Amino acid sequence: MSLANIESLDHEGRGVAHVDGKAIFIAGALPGEIVEYASYRRKRSYEKAHAVSVLRPSSQRVAPPCPHFGTCGGCSMQHLNLPGQTAAKQRVLEDALWHIARLKPEQLFPPIAGTGAAYRSRARLSVRHVDSKGGALVGFREKHSSYVAVMDSCLVLPAHVSALIPRLKSLVEAMSRPDRMPQIEVAVGAAQTALLLRHLEPLSVEDHDQLRRFADAHGVIWYLQSKGLDSVVLFHPPDAPPLSYELPDFGLQMQFHPTEFTQVNQGVNRMLVRRAMALLKPRAGERIADLFCGLGNFTLPIARMGARVLGIEGSPELVKRADENAAANGLAAQCEFAVANLFEMTGESFSGLGAFDKVLIDPPREGAIAVVKALPEWGGPRRIVYVSCSPATLARDAAVLVHEKGYRFIGAGMANMFPHTSHLESIALFEK
Repeated sequence: MSLANIESLDHEGRGVAHVDGKAIFIAGALPGEIVEYASYRRKRSYEKAHAVSVLRPSSQRVAPPCPHFGTCGGCSMQHLNLPGQTAAKQRVLEDALWHIARLKPEQLFPPIAGTGAAYRSRARLSVRHVDSKGGALVGFREKHSSYVAVMDSCLVLPAHVSALIPRLKSLVEAMSRPDRMPQIEVAVGAAQTALLLRHLEPLSVEDHDQLRRFADAHGVIWYLQSKGLDSVVLFHPPDAPPLSYELPDFGLQMQFHPTEFTQVNQGVNRMLVRRAMALLKPRAGERIADLFCGLGNFTLPIARMGARVLGIEGSPELVKRADENAAANGLAAQCEFAVANLFEMTGESFSGLGAFDKVLIDPPREGAIAVVKALPEWGGPRRIVYVSCSPATLARDAAVLVHEKGYRFIGAGMANMFPHTSHLESIALFEK
C-alpha cells in the first residue's frame, strides 16, 4: 500500500492524486486528504485504487448515513457532505466546458440541490436467490460486482419503499420460482407506488394470490412483465389509477406509465423546470420548440406561460402520453407534438419545422449534436435553454453553438438530481 495527497475529484467522484508522475484515481478519498490506498488496476499512465485509511481527513468528510455504503453500489459519495458534493459537481461541469470546448459561461447559475435522503422516486432493484445468504435478496448491486448487496433498507428510496425491501424478500422467497424473477422496478407517483415484477417463468395461481395480498396489505400497484416492454401489464388492483407527478408552480399534473421515463428526483425536477422557464421566458405570441420533449415535462410549463409549443420526441409512446397530458391539463390548443429521430436532424429538416423564437433542448446522455449542427448560422431561435445529463456532451454541443452558430454562452449551472452519486444534471443558456 502507498500514500497519496488528494488533489481533486474526478467526474466519477474519485479522489485524484499523482504519484511518481502517474495519475491515481482513488475511490473513497476527498480533496485535501492524505490517504493510504491499494490499487486494484494498474495501467501505464494511471491506476485505479480504493482508500484503505485516511491519515488526514477533509473538513467536508462525514460519516456515511447509510449502513450499506461501501458495499452497495448505488451511492459513491456519502462520505462527502452535501454542500461538498454540490461544489464538486459544479467543478466537474466547469472543467468539462473548459477542457472540451474551451468555454467559460458569462455567469455561473446557483446550483440546484435538494435533500439527500428519500429522493429517489424510480429504481430498478435486482432480485437474486442465494442459498448461502439466506435466500432471496432484493436491492442494488454491490460495488464493481454483479452480486446483489445484502440490504434491508435504502437511504435514498422513499421511506415507505425502503421499508418494503425485507417484505419483498419474504414475498419472493415464498413464490414458486424465486430464481426466475430477476428484478423489481419501482415507480413512485404523487399518490401511488407501482412495483413492476419481471418474471422469466409463468406465475402460479398461488403466486398471483400472494401478489394480490401484498398489494392490498401495503397499498402498492403490481405490474407484471414476462418478456419485453410490450408485455408489461397492470395486474393488481385492476382498477388502479394511473401514476402521476405534479408541477405545482404551473398547476400541472403529469401522468406516466411505470416504464416511461420521468426524472428520478421529483423535488429537484420541480426546481429544474422552474429554472428552465425563468431562463427561457416563454411569452404569449412566441413559438417555441421543445426537443426531446418526453411526456411533456417542459412542454406543458412552456404552454402554461402562454407560448405555442411544438414538442418533438423519438418515442411514439411518449409523444402519445405528452399529447394526453396536454389535453388533461387544458393545454391542447397551445401544444403540438411530433415523432422524429432528432439524432438524424439536418438543416433541411429543422427548417421544415417552421420558425421558432426560442428552443429548449433536453437530450439523453448522447447529447444533441445533430440538432445544434442543424441550426442556421443566421437567424434561427434567439434563445436556447439546454438541459443536460452529461457535462461532456453539453460541452461538445456548446462548442458548436458558440464557435460555429454565433451564440453567446450566457450561463450554466448544475442540478444535483442524484445526491450521493457522481451523476449530475446541468442547465445552460445561449443567446444570439
